[in-house]
Amino acid sequence: MTEYTIVSGTAAGAVLVMDRLLGTRLSSNRMFWIFWAVMAALTTMVNGYLTWRPIVRYGAEFFLGIRVFTIPVEDYLFGFALITMNLIVWELFTDTRKK
Repeated sequence: MTEYTIVSGTAAGAVLVMDRLLGTRLSSNRMFWIFWAVMAALTTMVNGYLTWRPIVRYGAEFFLGIRVFTIPVEDYLFGFALITMNLIVWELFTDTRKK
């Protein structure tokens, strides 16, 4: 079973739903996606080093086996979910649109 795939995919979908339900609408903002292009490049550099060395190893039974260079695609989904959740919380507590 591909647990990492299920968890990371579910988390990525959940933060997009939360973005809509909580009204932050980050995913509707062009700058959000530019930010994610930069984050994907940084993820590729750092995670690429960690998986190329191999400092970090993945059990083949836990992910799809699809990689970008040496990085499982699930790492991008997990990183997206993790950082986007933080951005949503940040927006909720520093919402200047209502002032």
